Amino acid sequence: MPGVDIGLSLLDRTRTRVGETDADAVAHTVERARRAEALGYDRFWVAEHHGVPGVAGSAPAVLLAVLSGRTSRIRLGSAGVMLPHHQPLVVAEQFATLAAVAPGRIDLGVGRSPGFTAPVRRALRQAETDFAADLGELRAHLEGTAEITAHPRPAAAVPLFVLATGHGLDVAARLGLPVVVGGPVLRDPEEPLDRYRQAFRPSAQSREPWVGISLDVLVADTDAAAHDLLLPEAWAMAQARTTGTFPPLQRPAPMTAVQQRHAEQTMAGALAGTPEHVAQRLAELVARTGAAELVASSSTLDRGALAESDAALAELVSPAAVPARG
Repeated sequence: MPGVDIGLSLLDRTRTRVGETDADAVAHTVERARRAEALGYDRFWVAEHHGVPGVAGSAPAVLLAVLSGRTSRIRLGSAGVMLPHHQPLVVAEQFATLAAVAPGRIDLGVGRSPGFTAPVRRALRQAETDFAADLGELRAHLEGTAEITAHPRPAAAVPLFVLATGHGLDVAARLGLPVVVGGPVLRDPEEPLDRYRQAFRPSAQSREPWVGISLDVLVADTDAAAHDLLLPEAWAMAQARTTGTFPPLQRPAPMTAVQQRHAEQTMAGALAGTPEHVAQRLAELVARTGAAELVASSSTLDRGALAESDAALAELVSPAAVPARG
């Protein structure tokens, strides 16, 4: 079966599981990154969430420092650092330090999602910010053109990526930055991505627009088995939308009609099935989006099944596909 010609990466949110500790989740992220490198993945992303029971990934820069010492080749990135929670100078210093430790392997993905709940937003001292201005300031610090000089100075540029929705796509196009899109954008990608590409202004980092696509991808021997692997994440999303709590991964309980509808929406936005089925749908999605990289954000309760899915996905991608540097 011919491989799909696209760069390949994993996004691991350090999902927690019922009956396990947060430390178990962190250890699994480290293990998964090492395995992704052995499988030939181009990049491994980690995320930032605060005060979410189902996610132990709260400090991307710290986790990336650990991963940089446990891997040797794979690129490591944040997907992403949420700029409303941080001063741009501090983010620049953190990622410049990472680039000094793992030169040529660090990518900085940023977004603008607010805290999960009002108490979390208060704990983060979150205030209204100008995402475009913060992003421009962050880039100036990384490039050494800001009012002050951030240290350590990276030997080479740290690539910036924007985790983008509608507004984020416009900002990225104006600043000449690559984007990673998912969720609503992928349901109808042509118009927003055409707008991004048409408005794109070349920059020192990127002469051409660049798009990565992020979604859940699970591969199994049968479509039914892959469907079952999706259920724990879909159940967590259904609970989040109906109770306001995003829980650890667990076996689904009987759902209400509303929860069932939310779970079905989550599953409809995923790629899940046999290798042949996933390869076909992925090729169609690449054709629709012109994507250069798949950012697979897969998670499931069964760690062994997740490892098998990661391995099967790696076999679906053409070995000719190379990681974009932005």
